[in-house]
Amino acid sequence: MKISLFKGILFGVFGISALIGLFVFATYTNDGVGSSTGPVVIWGILPSANMEAVLSDAAQADTAMEGVSYVQKDPETLSADLAIAIATGAAPDLILASQEQLSALAKFIMPIDPGTISARSFASTFVEGGRIFTAPDGAGYYGLPFLVDPLLLYSNRSILSSSGIARPPATWEALTGLVPSVAALSPSRQITRGLIGLGSYTNVRNARAILSALFLQQGVPLSAYSAGNGNLSANLGVSAASGPPPGPAVLGFYTQFSDPSKVSYTWNTSLPDSQRAFLAGDLALYLGYASEARYLRSANPNLEFEVSLLPQPATASIKRAYGLVYALMIPRGAANPEGAFQAAVFLTGAAGTAALHTGLAPATLTELSAPPDDPLAEVAYAETLYTRGWLSPSPADTDAVFSAMITDVISGRSTPEAALASAERSLTSLLQKK
Repeated sequence: MKISLFKGILFGVFGISALIGLFVFATYTNDGVGSSTGPVVIWGILPSANMEAVLSDAAQADTAMEGVSYVQKDPETLSADLAIAIATGAAPDLILASQEQLSALAKFIMPIDPGTISARSFASTFVEGGRIFTAPDGAGYYGLPFLVDPLLLYSNRSILSSSGIARPPATWEALTGLVPSVAALSPSRQITRGLIGLGSYTNVRNARAILSALFLQQGVPLSAYSAGNGNLSANLGVSAASGPPPGPAVLGFYTQFSDPSKVSYTWNTSLPDSQRAFLAGDLALYLGYASEARYLRSANPNLEFEVSLLPQPATASIKRAYGLVYALMIPRGAANPEGAFQAAVFLTGAAGTAALHTGLAPATLTELSAPPDDPLAEVAYAETLYTRGWLSPSPADTDAVFSAMITDVISGRSTPEAALASAERSLTSLLQKK
């Protein structure tokens, strides 16, 4: 297949017909197309060593990918770096980032026309969580979903076994019930061994992701486009059309673990970072991304842990989890947009191989249907099917808002309702900041 078929698909007015565009997307394979993508530079926030291994495999599988290179970028400065690069005519050809950067990046991204990839093809190719890259007002897609890093439950097998617990909890209610059996407190109520790091914010690794998961599991979208003006606004479940609003219940559940007056007390702000506590054997459970497994194994080879699905509410009829959904996006000003699209299609088609190098899961349904023979991959692949995200401000800004919300509640400065309302206003202001 010649590169000329890709010309015009993503650049300018996307003049090639939808039929040709869809054919290209559906039929491009890894079998050696024989035509080079040309030089394609990818800026991404995944580790360069992992992505270089992915691209090396891609080039061996198809010589058309030999001109694709990767540059690791700081996620906190990615949007600013991209703005400067576009202004100076030095834009990369592809951006690899998650939905946590999408809100800041969207204005710099050239959406893929819906005539190139139909809604039906997109839905039948990628996981549901990939739909977050759908551009508003029918403008198409910001990028092709590539990899997913779901939030999982890590368990210290020795602690659970010694406490008479055969398997990790599958529900939040079951998890809460384990506190008296596992947590160890001194006579002065000092925690010497905790069940799980929850309740505070600054010393809970992945607190942003954990809170996001809890909101999503209660049907709270966290952000949504307004029907009237199309602006992106925050929604933390402060109110409900009927029944009690879900937001305060989420905060009440989360903060109970750091309340000394509750039977679920197992964590507080004086303790070390939850990941460090888990590595030291002082914490029975830890909520971490799938990508953390390799680090945990290397940081403490003697730690016996297993990985299981993120707990769900006991009454939930539909599972929800939070994770980082990474996509390949073409920025405005890309020197080689047609080659970039060709490279993106190839990489998403080989997402299973990329998952092996990165420790993540593929975002394509075909690859997820056949997980590798590995306990971690089996869990990560299964959860990826129902992993979601939300369009948030930058991670640093979201952390500042969530941290203030949690701190105000556990310190008694605000009620959950007041803290939620304040956080919702702050997030909306950040989302609508030009």
